[in-house]
Formats: sequence, C-alpha cells, structure tokens
Amino acid sequence: MSPDRYTVISADCHAGADLLDYRPYLAKEYHDEFDAWAATYVNPYEDLMADTADKNWNSERRLAELEQDGIVAEVLFPNTIPPFFPSGSLMAPAPTAEEFERRWAGLRAHNRWLADFCAAAPGRRAGVFQILLNDVGEAVKEIRWAAAAGLRGGLLLPGTPPGSGLPELYSSTYDPIWAVCEELDVPVNHHAGSASPPLGEEPAARAVFMVETTWFSHRALWHLIFGGAFRRHPGLKLVLTEQGSGWIPGVLDMLDYYHGRLVAAASKAATAESKFGAGLAASMGEGPSQVWRDNCFVGASFMRPHEVPLRDRIGLDKIMWGSDYPHDEGTYPYSREGLRIAYADLPREEITAMAGGNAARVYGFDLDLLDPIAAKVGPTVEEIAEPLMTPPPDATSPAFARGGSVRVW
Repeated sequence: MSPDRYTVISADCHAGADLLDYRPYLAKEYHDEFDAWAATYVNPYEDLMADTADKNWNSERRLAELEQDGIVAEVLFPNTIPPFFPSGSLMAPAPTAEEFERRWAGLRAHNRWLADFCAAAPGRRAGVFQILLNDVGEAVKEIRWAAAAGLRGGLLLPGTPPGSGLPELYSSTYDPIWAVCEELDVPVNHHAGSASPPLGEEPAARAVFMVETTWFSHRALWHLIFGGAFRRHPGLKLVLTEQGSGWIPGVLDMLDYYHGRLVAAASKAATAESKFGAGLAASMGEGPSQVWRDNCFVGASFMRPHEVPLRDRIGLDKIMWGSDYPHDEGTYPYSREGLRIAYADLPREEITAMAGGNAARVYGFDLDLLDPIAAKVGPTVEEIAEPLMTPPPDATSPAFARGGSVRVW
C-alpha cells in the first residue's frame, strides 16, 4: 500500500466476450452449429444490448474506468452469453444430457477467451473459470488446464438446485474436483444466483427470487461442511461472493448447533437427532465455525454499514470488498463513496485488509506490482476516513440504500 493511498482490489467484477467474439475460441467442429445458433439468438439482457455493453470486453475502457474509480485489480466472474447457452451461464440451469456437449464446448470457449483477456492486463485480472458438474472427469481436466493457463481467480462452482438432476454438493461424486483444487491451490467460488431453481413467469417470481436467491447460494457452505469436503481436503478454499456477509455469524451458530447435536447423537447420547447422526461424526470433521476460520472467505460486494460491526465475528482476514462492475447494483463510478459509507470510521489496517489485502492473499495478486499503480489512482487514506453524509443522488448500488438490517440468511 502507498503511504497515503489504499490498494483496492475488487473481489467481484464481471466480464465476458461479445457473442460472436467467442467463435475463434470455440472448437472448430462446432463452428457451423454456432453460426446457425447465433444467427437466431435473441439476447434477453438489456444491458448487454446497450452502448455500454463493451465494458464487459473492452480492455482499455475497463482499465480506465476502474482506475478512475480507484480500483487497480479485479476478480472476474462471467457476465455475457457463452455459445449455446439460453442465458448468462451464472444463472442458467444445468444442461440436460442432450445439451451437455455443446454447453461444455461453449464454457470452454469462454475460459479460453478469459485467459487472453486477463493476459491483456498482466497481474491486474484474476479470471474465474467455469465448469459443469455433469461430467466430473471433464471438469478435472479443465481445472488443470485453467490453472496452467494462469486463471488465478479459481473455479466457479455451479449450484445444484432442486430439480437440477445433479447429485447434491455434499455428494462424494465431486471429490475429484475438491482434490484437484486443493492440489493446485485453486479457490472454489460460489456466486449468488447460481443455485436458484427456476421459478416460472408469474408476477411474484422476481420478488420470490430476490428473497430466496442468497439462501440457495449459501447452501454450498453447509453442503461441503456436512459432506466432509474440508475434512478430506483441509487445504480447500471456498469463497462465497455477492451474497452479503451479515448472515454469516448467525448461520455459523446454527450450523454449530446442529453439528454438536449430530456428533452427540453419534456417541449414543440421548438426543432427538440420534436417528440422523449415525455415521456423520467421522465424515464431517471439525465444527462449522472452525471450518469457516480455516477454509472460507466472503466476497462481500459493496459491504453495507450494518454489516461492518460484525466484521470481527466474520473474520477481518475473510472479508473481500467488491464493486460488482459493470452491474447496475455495483458501486461504479462511486466506489470511493462506497468504501467511505462502510469503512470511514475503521482503523487503517482493517480497511487495507478488506479493500485489497485479503483478496491479494486469496487470489495471488502481487502487491509489489499493484501498489505503485495505487499510489497514483487509489483512494487516499484521508478521503476514505471522511464519513459519507450524503450518498450520490444518481447512485444505484444497494451500498447507498438507507436503512438495512442483518439478514436471517
């Protein structure tokens, strides 16, 4: 960190190629099918049809806008439509057996485009590559390729929502994925929205999605804990991104309670859960709070003021701030104000960790490279220390919404 400026790394940004620009990265045997598919595909997202859509793939524009916003590096989640997908891959349902081959080819094209996009700004982008869970062997091959290709953002773990037809995330089916991620020190990222079941087209569907989507995303945490993934692979790193952070202490307390009751049941103690606990104690390993301390992190995108008092319980070494660029709910072009509204009254060393230091450690960013850039464009220590009394009137991020309370989940 510069003596008077913060090195800010956004642990939650999004990028992807324009649809036709994926073609050179797609295996040649799919080109004719891609041409036919792309000719009739109608993009359902207004932001990907607007003049600002190139924020997703215009490298120079992106660097300039992030620097103007005080950000020197970013973790890149997907945003655009890969070949043969009906919608953005983050929220697309798991493919059927008939769809798998083409969807998998489409995701591999995105991963190869992403490697080039990250290489266009050396040391400043950690690309999060994608897999599908339908074929674990293919997923393991792609993880090895991605790690060798320098995609330091790690793996994007798809969800297994009800009705997906996939084994649940606690299943030992996925153990080869956890094993290779531990071996290669590949973070496993689980982003909000990627585990929600389809809700249909009723008017209430959007509201129900908003209420439930974070809960479905949180499920990866207790599935991997109770499934014993961290016991078998103690070096595994799980990052939960854009799901808020205030829910974490309460959920860990709840998970600890169930863990304790189930372990007691396994020892034949007289608990109501005795019929559920058989065989679980040995497979689960450490209690959930300990697993959180040892293995887990949170991409606390646009952290809000009511979440900040819980930072010690969450873990100051766990929290990674994110701007969510280029989404409307992100803090751009007011990321300095977003940092101020959350962190103005905090000690400098805490802000340093949450605004960039933790992300540098988790994703392998080189601060010797980034600190000199931050010395020119990063927000000043004095600036972030000034409480934000009036949010920007045209800001659209929830970071600036009045009120707010800690969520149940």
